[in-house]
Amino acid sequence: MSDVQQRIDGIVKSSDVVLFMKGNASFPMCGFSGRAVQILKACGVEPKSLKTVNVLDDAEIRQGIKEYSNWPTIPQLYVKGEFVGGSDIMMEMYESGELQQMLTQAA
Repeated sequence: MSDVQQRIDGIVKSSDVVLFMKGNASFPMCGFSGRAVQILKACGVEPKSLKTVNVLDDAEIRQGIKEYSNWPTIPQLYVKGEFVGGSDIMMEMYESGELQQMLTQAA
């Protein structure tokens, strides 16, 4: 595992809910990241329990997270160290109630 992959692995495992995004929860820098934050808020995720990683701050993380998850787009949500998906998958899971259930179990 490369250094950047090890860094990402450490971040993913450091918190129950981790969102790799463009910007941060207070100031998303793209519509998809903003939608991901809104979905998490709608699920009752407290801002203090949400770890966000701004991929715009680190080019290695921005590219490395795509390889880590084998998923080409950002944002990316991890719950309890497991990759969940991007904003479209989050929305589908939210609409079905699956995301709320997953996040409740993670709390």
